[in-house]
Amino acid sequence: MARAAVRLGVRELAELAGVSFTTISRFETGKSGLQHSSAEAIRRALVGLGVQFLDGGQIAAGPGVALKADTE
Repeated sequence: MARAAVRLGVRELAELAGVSFTTISRFETGKSGLQHSSAEAIRRALVGLGVQFLDGGQIAAGPGVALKADTE
């Protein structure tokens, strides 16, 4: 969601974050997880482009999307 929101391709985000494009691709398709350092690098790159990562209950400072907690 975050990558699409800032209109970046996998290779573009990988370059900004300093990770391989396969790292992002495999994570997004659920084929593998991320090492902590890779996750932080991707997060920093996205935050630098204006993406906000919210903790539960936080309210965004602009338009966006969020997943609602499961109510079942």
